[in-house]
Amino acid sequence: MKMNWKKFVVGAVTLTSAVTLAACGKSDSKTEKVDDKTLTVGVDKLYVDYINGIKGEFEKEHGVKLEVKEVDQSDVLTNLPTDGPTGTSPDVMMAPYDRVGGLGSEGHLAEVKLGNKDDFDDTVKSLVTLDGKVYGEPSVVETLVLYYNKDLVQKTPTTFADLEALQKDPKFAFESEAGKSTGFLANWTNFYYAYGLTSAYGGYAFGKDGTDASDIGIAAGDSIDGLKYAKTWYGMWPQGMQDTTKAGSFVTDQFIAGKVGALIDGPWVAASFKDAGINYGAAVIPTLPNGGKYGAFAGGKAWVISNYSDNKTMAQEFLDYVTNSDNQKEFYTQTQEIPANTVARTFASEQGNELTKAVIQQFADAKPMPNIPQMAEVWEPAATMYFDVVSGTKEPEAAAKDALSTITDAIEQKYGE
Repeated sequence: MKMNWKKFVVGAVTLTSAVTLAACGKSDSKTEKVDDKTLTVGVDKLYVDYINGIKGEFEKEHGVKLEVKEVDQSDVLTNLPTDGPTGTSPDVMMAPYDRVGGLGSEGHLAEVKLGNKDDFDDTVKSLVTLDGKVYGEPSVVETLVLYYNKDLVQKTPTTFADLEALQKDPKFAFESEAGKSTGFLANWTNFYYAYGLTSAYGGYAFGKDGTDASDIGIAAGDSIDGLKYAKTWYGMWPQGMQDTTKAGSFVTDQFIAGKVGALIDGPWVAASFKDAGINYGAAVIPTLPNGGKYGAFAGGKAWVISNYSDNKTMAQEFLDYVTNSDNQKEFYTQTQEIPANTVARTFASEQGNELTKAVIQQFADAKPMPNIPQMAEVWEPAATMYFDVVSGTKEPEAAAKDALSTITDAIEQKYGE
């Protein structure tokens, strides 16, 4: 699944912690250089100014130089297994939560301690934890929200009945396809977007809070009813919504063109709406017909340490620093991304706009995205399940059965479960 998806107090690291972190290295013969005076921090272009702005205090207190490198976040993580052993990867970087568990369990990320654990809620803690081991300190929280065009929708939709009413409004009729409308759109042939529908009807990815790969729940509860409900929408939407490679851009383009009343998407699309001059509002995703809340995935990013780093002790100090309340507040001020630190998140809610408040409110009901490696086997079959149903290729029960079979077989073959 592809997603286009402030300051912290320095915590003291004891000698025991240093030994523990050093022991996490890939090679037993590699001794950590605890007196190294340079720490390399690799971040996307968006965060370079932020890190440069806060690094002075850290450098002064620790007598270390922070070398800030602009990197592509995805590339640096993908290349970590090969670049790490050669010493060309950063000591510290950011990683989406759904990559933290896998990279950590494979030995590429160092185990860390949560220096600001009292300022993290259980959801974000779970996103950086796998098998009882913590592989990162939470930085950003993200989830899906409802956007609506304030010039076309006078009242914030709070139920899917409100969205159904928009769909019937003549001003949203799709000109080139009779009987079709764009009053409300959601890219449900992408399981990242459809998961909130599945969860609202009692489904889930994996059992035990996303940690039990033997318990696959995409057809659990009344989730078949959720598939049926999705099909009713696709019967009202233009054919372009069934194009699995272009549906996402279709939704965005139609909203920017002023032809959509409301849609579901993440905070990462807000900039394009603003640049296009759309007078948009943001709110919690409406309640489903069964009364269920749209439990979208809880996502975002964490600060992580390369397990190949020679200076894990100082890297741990930096993670504690960059995730303290003050630095997370500054992070929000500069980037408008929602802090994982709950003190800073409260600050963001008080200072922020509609979108900030909507993300924070929606995150309260979001479901932690499983960070076990087996989650990679869920995305495509689950998306195919939705496509087969909404396109009329298969009945919901058959589509769900086939998806479960595909996921189960893949997990058994790759993980022996």
